[in-house]
Amino acid sequence: MRETASGTFQGESFIERWWPALAVGAVVLAAHLATNGRYGYFRDELYFIICGRHPAWGYVDQPPFTPLVAAGSAWLSGDSLDLFRLPAALAHVALIVTTAAFARWLGGRTFAQLLAAVCAAAGSIFLSQGHLLTMNAFEPLSWLALAWLVAAQLRDPRPRRWVAAGAVLGVALLNKHSAAFYAATLLLGVLLTKERRRLFSPWVAAGAGIALLLFAPHLAWQASHGWPMFELLRNGQLYKNAPFVLSGFLSQVVMALHPASLPIWAAGLFFVSANERGRSLRFLGWGFAALLVLMIALKAKFYYLAPAFPPLLAAGAFQWELWTVRWPRVRLAIPAALTVAGTATAPLVIPALSPERFLAYQRALGIEAPHLERLAYREMPQVFADEFGWRELAENVADVYRALPAADRANAVVFGRNYGEAAALDFFGGRLGGPRAVSGHNNYWLWGAGNPSVIIIIGGHAEDHHDACNSVELARRLPPNPYVMPYEDELPLFICRDLKAPLAEFWPRVRYYK
Repeated sequence: MRETASGTFQGESFIERWWPALAVGAVVLAAHLATNGRYGYFRDELYFIICGRHPAWGYVDQPPFTPLVAAGSAWLSGDSLDLFRLPAALAHVALIVTTAAFARWLGGRTFAQLLAAVCAAAGSIFLSQGHLLTMNAFEPLSWLALAWLVAAQLRDPRPRRWVAAGAVLGVALLNKHSAAFYAATLLLGVLLTKERRRLFSPWVAAGAGIALLLFAPHLAWQASHGWPMFELLRNGQLYKNAPFVLSGFLSQVVMALHPASLPIWAAGLFFVSANERGRSLRFLGWGFAALLVLMIALKAKFYYLAPAFPPLLAAGAFQWELWTVRWPRVRLAIPAALTVAGTATAPLVIPALSPERFLAYQRALGIEAPHLERLAYREMPQVFADEFGWRELAENVADVYRALPAADRANAVVFGRNYGEAAALDFFGGRLGGPRAVSGHNNYWLWGAGNPSVIIIIGGHAEDHHDACNSVELARRLPPNPYVMPYEDELPLFICRDLKAPLAEFWPRVRYYK
């Protein structure tokens, strides 16, 4: 069997080439399908669905790719949460297979491919993101594809690859703005190596033009709406995000990738920075260092850095294959240990257990999820807490709405304090016979509120609502739920009548982008 210049091995069958990645991917897909429907829709998933039902080139807080995928998936899946989340699960499987394939492209044999696949599967952040249909589900795969295209161009110059890289970057930007940071740091990484001369090519300009062409409609949307993303990011730093602590950020990054994978991606950094066989990948080392510094300077959340790790995991898997060539038992032990470690922590990031058993398991491990926002928390981590209570909220609102006189129901809306509440009411409320939801939060504010005569208000205090309404009646209070976030528990539902002015006059004052 002979290794070719492209990193493949002549004489290998399809099974020999792909069994490590396909086997690991199949196990992970089965795990996602078995657990996806255990809790409920995540807050952001509901919002993405509603945004996707209002097709646009942009929204206050995200580009259009994921909302359109979410709306389409919700339409195709009906009431099946398992099927709704299938695109996210498949994106995780694709990440596993592509990480293993990148290790193979570097020259890795079966061990390197298996180790790379296990790292991408067991990484807590990737497993968690594969559970939820959000922007984060697709981000690591798009970043890996971009890095691979640049690496392939530097190893075996084919200028048209820059066009492909531009297309990948354009789609990645339509999913999440942070792809711009990764592209910029990769570019800086190339500039800091001897390969910088390859950037002086019309094909590079063509690739940049493709990316800009794809992203331009969203940029135009942001510009036409006063660049709301900048206001949202500023407000998030000032009022929402937990204070940035460098030691906490770094430790959270290690935990997110899984502590057991630290020796792998550290070896990957060594490979792209010091190993002679990784000379063409020096740009990845410089780019990662630049991205890390940038994330720290921006006081970013730890998971913003996570999509940059799959290339390092693949490179590290190949480096460990080189180190352990004479120790076959060590080769067996490393992926086995990672599999055991990843299986042990999987219930912390996907709903493999009932809520009660999850909390008991979390206590037994002595692990607490990081607090990323300036909010009160309970034992249930926010990523799980935001999967509880939404249908119950919509059912209670629908009951209050149906109890209104017919004349009131004809021109009533429900006001949600945040996009999670509003989206849950729009998603479930239509099936339950509830009213249309309005909110001042993010893109809901742009959709307006019309001119209702009756408003069902979620949360707050009656005395505050009297600023807008002459009549405020407490209709009911939601029953306690130990699993929701504290600020979503036991919410009062008020009926506001006899507005002191048309709602349109109050609307500019209720806007908040955060």
